[in-house]
Amino acid sequence: MKIKNKLALNFSLITAGILLVILSAIFLVFYSFVRNDFYGHLNDRAKVAAQLYLEADEISTDSLGHVRERYLAKLPEEHIGIYNEHNESFLAHKHSYWTDKVIDRVRSKEHLQFADGNRQTVGIYYRDNQGNFVILVSAIDIGNNEQLLDMARIMFVAFIIINGGVFFIGRWFAQRSLSPINDLIRQMQRITVNDLHVRVHESGGKDEITELARNFNRLLEHLYNAFELQQTFVTNASHELRTPVTSIMGEIEVGLNKERSVIEYRQLLMSVLSDAENLNDTISSLMELAQSDMEYTRAKLTPVMIDELIWEIHYYWNNKKAKGKLIVEMQQMPEDANHLVMMVSKPLLIIALNNIIGNAFKFSGGQPVVCALTVDDSFIKIDIRDSGIGIPDEDVNKIFNSFYRSPNGRNFKGSGIGLYVTQKIIQLFGGTITVSPAHPGTIFSLTFPQQENLMSF
Repeated sequence: MKIKNKLALNFSLITAGILLVILSAIFLVFYSFVRNDFYGHLNDRAKVAAQLYLEADEISTDSLGHVRERYLAKLPEEHIGIYNEHNESFLAHKHSYWTDKVIDRVRSKEHLQFADGNRQTVGIYYRDNQGNFVILVSAIDIGNNEQLLDMARIMFVAFIIINGGVFFIGRWFAQRSLSPINDLIRQMQRITVNDLHVRVHESGGKDEITELARNFNRLLEHLYNAFELQQTFVTNASHELRTPVTSIMGEIEVGLNKERSVIEYRQLLMSVLSDAENLNDTISSLMELAQSDMEYTRAKLTPVMIDELIWEIHYYWNNKKAKGKLIVEMQQMPEDANHLVMMVSKPLLIIALNNIIGNAFKFSGGQPVVCALTVDDSFIKIDIRDSGIGIPDEDVNKIFNSFYRSPNGRNFKGSGIGLYVTQKIIQLFGGTITVSPAHPGTIFSLTFPQQENLMSF
C-alpha cells in the first residue's frame, strides 16, 4: 500500500473512531431523554387512572369529565392494572396482566419503572381512603422508537458519507504533501551509474524532504568520488605502467642485438635501472591511490580533535622525517573546545595533510614548513606554507588532476597522485582546498565547516 493511501486510511480510521464516539454519545443522550419522557407519560397515566377509579367520588363532575378525557387519550398498546392489598385486580373486567412478584416489588419500592423488550412499564403505590393500591401502566413508545430508528439510519448514512469524504480529502492532502517526495523519486530514477555527477534539486527549506535530498546528494558525491578514484586507478595503471615497461623492454632488446663493451653494458644497465626506479615509483603511487580508494569507500567518521591531530603530525615529521622543520602555529583558538572537534576519518585526513606537507618539504629543498591552525565558531582552517619554487598561475587549477606535474616541478621525483587524492579526501569531509602564492613559496588552505554542519555525514 502506498504511503498516501496508508496515511489517508489511518486518518479516516481515527476520524471514524472519534465520529463514532460522538454519534454514539448523541444517540444515547437522545435515547435516554426519549425513554425518560415516555416514563413520565406512563407515570401521568397511572395518576389519571387513580383519579378516575379511586377518587371519582371526591372530585367535581367537571373535573371528573376532564379526567375521563385525559384517560381516553391512550398510549399505544397501553395496559393499566390497579391491585389491592391482596393483589386482586380493582378493575373487575380486567384480567391480571402482571405477576404477583411484580406487584409486590412495586408495593415495596413504592415507585418502579422498567422495560420488558420494547414495552415500558411504570408502577406506583397509591394510598387512598379506600385502601392502598398498586397501579401499573405499560405501553409501547411506537412513535419515539420509529424516530430513534430513523435517527440511527441517518447517523449511519452520515457516518459512511463523512468517513468516505474524509478518506478522499485525506488522500488528496497526503498526495499533495508527498508530491515533493514523488518529484524526488522521479529525479532519483533518472540517475544511473553514468550520471553520478547529476544532483537532485534541494528546495532550500528545513523540512525532512529537503534533508533527504541533501543527504542523497551527499551520498551521490561520495559514490561519484569513489567511482572516479577507481576509474582513475584503472586508467592510470594501464597508462603509467606501460611506458616504463616498454622502455625497459626496448633497451634490453637493443642490448641483445650485438655484443657490446663493458662500459656500454654498464650504461645500458644504468638506463634500465633508472626506468625500473620510475616503474617502482609509479607502482608505489598506484598502490597509494588504491589504498586511499579503499579507505575512502569505507570511511567511518569519528570525532577528532583537530589540534591534537596537528600535534601528532608535528611529532611524526619532526622525529622521523624533517628534524625540527615543521613549525606549528595556533593562530586562533576557540573558547569552546567543542569547536575543535571534526567528524572525519582520521587515517584519511592524515594522508591528506601528509601529502601537502611532504610536497612542501620536497619542493622547498627541505626548508621549514609552517602549519597554522585557525578555529572560530563557523569554520576550521589549516594553512600549510612553504618557501619553495611556487606554482605558476596557469597550473594552479591543474595540480589536482591525477598524475599531473607542473613543468617547473618535473625535476623532482613524484607521480602527481598526492594532490589528487588529497582533494578527494577534503571534499569527502565537506571541506575546500585552495592554493595561493606566498612569495616565495605556496600556501595550501584547507577550510572545513564547523561540527554541526558535519554531523549529517
